[in-house]
Amino acid sequence: MVQEISDDLPEGEKENAEETPIIDLASDTFFMGQAMRQAQKAYLAEEVPVGAVIVRDGSILARSHNQVETLRDATAHAEMLALTQAEEALDDWRLTDCDLYVTKEPCPMCAGAIVHCRIRRVIFGCADEKGGAAGGFINLLQQPTLNHFSEVTQGVLEEDSKTLLKTFFLEAREKKKRGGE
Repeated sequence: MVQEISDDLPEGEKENAEETPIIDLASDTFFMGQAMRQAQKAYLAEEVPVGAVIVRDGSILARSHNQVETLRDATAHAEMLALTQAEEALDDWRLTDCDLYVTKEPCPMCAGAIVHCRIRRVIFGCADEKGGAAGGFINLLQQPTLNHFSEVTQGVLEEDSKTLLKTFFLEAREKKKRGGE
């Protein structure tokens, strides 16, 4: 099911959305903000706070957040879950005209799936120098020997993404010191 962006507007602004555009729908910052909302859901669920949305033609097709602990599934990363939702929404595994917004640089597993699905563009918040696969550690998204090449934009809402991740891991370490409460 394709969800229009206007569904995300606060009450009272929906009626005027067509007459007076309140948001630039092409804005990377807007869509990354939507991914941040998903990351906050992960944070509240005590999951690593990473969120993702997939956009096509100005509409959000899919939204997800990390659910590794919740689903007890090591592959339940925000990107993987969003890719599956978008494929279902389009009834096609090829997502060639879709853009993925994710709060943290994709890992190698997610980057492999992104390449396989042929995502046009990947926009992420903060880099992961130890395990990122969009240029942080390695760059699978732009590997010349693979069958697809995704455009990469990094640093959108970078500080917000970093802050949420740092807070999560700081709290997790403190909780562990106190005995896991």
